[in-house]
Amino acid sequence: MSDASFITTAQGRRIAYEKTDGQGPVVIFCSGLKSDMEGTKAVHLEAWAKARGQAYIRFDYSGHGRSSGEFADGSIGDWHEDTLAVVEQLTEGPIVVVGSSMGGWQALLLARAIPDRIAGMVTIAAAPDFTEDGYWASFTDAQKSELNSQGFVRMPSDYDEDYIISKRLIEEGRDRLVLREPLRMNFPVRFLQGTEDTSVPTETAVRLLDHAEGDDIRLTLVKGADHRFSDPDCLTLIEKSVEKVLARAKA
Repeated sequence: MSDASFITTAQGRRIAYEKTDGQGPVVIFCSGLKSDMEGTKAVHLEAWAKARGQAYIRFDYSGHGRSSGEFADGSIGDWHEDTLAVVEQLTEGPIVVVGSSMGGWQALLLARAIPDRIAGMVTIAAAPDFTEDGYWASFTDAQKSELNSQGFVRMPSDYDEDYIISKRLIEEGRDRLVLREPLRMNFPVRFLQGTEDTSVPTETAVRLLDHAEGDDIRLTLVKGADHRFSDPDCLTLIEKSVEKVLARAKA
């Protein structure tokens, strides 16, 4: 693990990042919930970027990795502010956003917030609106009562310790939903999804494809791939998808 650099957001959060200098557009990797910039996909894309001389940034949201704060205190909006701060403080000109899982939602929020800055996008098992359509929709009456009474519930994770899902995460997430209103994407977009993903169902990817508006949007389903989407074939597909988006962005 190399030494990270840091920026401070307007809200006072300290965000860790690693930046690779190179040609633009800058590729920015947005990781998933409780993941960080040391994840397999984030590090793999950094090696890819260095090999081709591509500008690249990976970073940690607040409450993740080496950034300040506690995960349980964060929200979709906080992490959106962190992502915007990375874009605004570390880049100029067009960017290509690569978002994994919750990072896919963050990528879509960028498309809504700064559409003129985005030259292209790749998402991997994107999980837009999961706080509402995933967590809240699946909560039992007992869990909803627990959320209201103690302010959080514990959710088991396939990858790490239990998730602490706060009442704020659910309620604030309702202000960030992207599948309830038009989502225009005037740039090349590639959605990637594994058919054996037990965290984000294929139906979510199809719903996103149907909902997004644009002239160059494609969904690729990989039979047998799970939510990690990190075996050698999947990593190669991510590379090729980013390369395709970059090529079309420059066309």
